[in-house]
Amino acid sequence: MLGALLTSLVSLAALLTTASGAQADTTVCEPFGSTTIQGRYVVQNNRWGTSATQCIAVTDSGFRITQADGSVPTNGAPKSYPSVYNGCHYTNCSPGTNLPAQLGTISSAPTSTSYSYVNDAAYDAAYDIWLDPTPRTDGVNRTEIMIWFNRVGSVQPVGSPVGTATVAGREWQVWSGNNGSNDVLSFVAPSAISSWSFDVMDFARQAISRGLAQNSWYLTSIQAGFEPWQNGTGLALTSFSSTVNKGSSGDPGGPGGSAACKVAYATNVWQGGFTADVTVTNTGSSPVNGWKLTFTLPSGQQITSAWNANVSPSSGAVTASNIGYNEQITAGGQASFGFQGTYSGAFAKPSGFSLNGTACTTA
Repeated sequence: MLGALLTSLVSLAALLTTASGAQADTTVCEPFGSTTIQGRYVVQNNRWGTSATQCIAVTDSGFRITQADGSVPTNGAPKSYPSVYNGCHYTNCSPGTNLPAQLGTISSAPTSTSYSYVNDAAYDAAYDIWLDPTPRTDGVNRTEIMIWFNRVGSVQPVGSPVGTATVAGREWQVWSGNNGSNDVLSFVAPSAISSWSFDVMDFARQAISRGLAQNSWYLTSIQAGFEPWQNGTGLALTSFSSTVNKGSSGDPGGPGGSAACKVAYATNVWQGGFTADVTVTNTGSSPVNGWKLTFTLPSGQQITSAWNANVSPSSGAVTASNIGYNEQITAGGQASFGFQGTYSGAFAKPSGFSLNGTACTTA
C-alpha cells in the first residue's frame, strides 16, 4: 500500500513538473490590458469602441481573439484594435525599443508578420505605422499609415480613394482622409495577404511624398492586428517581427538641414505628349546606396514608358527607384533616368522632388 502510494506521488509530481514547464497562453480580457512577448513586443487588447467583452489569448509569437462580443455599425469606427507593437502607445513602450526615432536617421525598418483569418465577421487586418512631428510617447500622433492586409464585410478606410500606388513591390488602392484627430493614409490590398515581409520606410516615404509627414518627423510605433466591427473570434496574428535600423545609408541629407540633393528635370513637349530626362545629383558628402526619387505628376499626365529606373505608378504620386547597375550615387555624383508620357490640358512640371525622403533643390 505504501509503495503504491509513493509511486502515485512520484507520478503526480512528474505530471505537475511537465505541466508547469509548458508555456500556457496568457489571456487578456481587460479593455486596455497588455502583456509582453519575446522580451521586446507589447500585445494589447485595446477594446475601446464597445463595452462588450473581448478577450485575447497571447502566445509567444502573437495572439488570437478568443471572445469578441458586441458589434458596431460598419459605417463608423471599429470596436477595437487588438494588436502587437514595437514602440510606444499611450506611454506604454515596448521593452528595449529605439522608437521614437527621427525618420531621417532610419536607414531601414524591416518587418514581417502573418495572419490567420475567419469569414464570419466584419473586420480588417491592419498594420499601423504612426508618425508625429515630435518624439511623443503618449496620445494621438499626427499621421497614421494603415496597410490593410485583408478586409471582410462592408468596411472601408477613413476618407476616400485617391488612386493606386506600387509600394514595396505590391499594388495598392490608396485612401486618404482624417478621422477628426489625425490624418490617415491607407493602402488596401486588392486580395488578402496572409504573410509578408517588407520595409516600413517604403510606406513612410509615401507619406512624406504626399505631404503627410516630413523627414524631420518621428516614427513612434509599428503595430499589427485587427479592427473588428462585428464578431472577430478566431482571428489570429501568428507572427510579428520589427527592427528599426538607424544610420545614413540611403539618407542623402540630415533632418531639418539643407537639402543634399539636386534635381534637373528637362522636358521635350509636343501636343498631347512629352519626354522627361531627370538627373539627380548627390550634393552630400556620403554616397547614397539605393535611391528612390518621389514626385507628383501634375493632373492629366500619365507615364507610358521609362528607362534607367523603375517608375510607378503611371500617374499621381510617383516613385522612381534605382535598378541594379545604378543603385549608388557617389558624393558629388549623378544618376539619370527618363520617361515618356501623355498629358491633357496645359503642360506643367512637378513642383518638388524628394530623394529617400529628403527634399531636393531643383536646377
